[in-house]
Amino acid sequence: MFVDMLFYNLNLRCYVVVEIKTGKFESEYIGQLGTYVAAVNHLLKKEIDNPTLGLLICKSKDNVLAQYALESSNQPIGISEYELSKLYPTDFKGTLPSIEDIENELK
Repeated sequence: MFVDMLFYNLNLRCYVVVEIKTGKFESEYIGQLGTYVAAVNHLLKKEIDNPTLGLLICKSKDNVLAQYALESSNQPIGISEYELSKLYPTDFKGTLPSIEDIENELK
């Protein structure tokens, strides 16, 4: 069991578990992230901390499927999409690998 990223938000006084997927949203990702959130709550969270939050970041998602999957979870989890084309400025396009190269490397 490996969490992609784990943060602690000082203002919210809680851990934030971030899971990144390079493809489209699949409903089973909610169960995986929920397991990570529960593990952090049991292993790291102290009495003074608020419950751990989960954030799932996918390349794309079907909003209806995502809504149904979230409603079936009892953990505080959110889902977001990313766009690789917005991750770095156009000035760097000649010096950095293309988006396709990055995606192929991640597969």
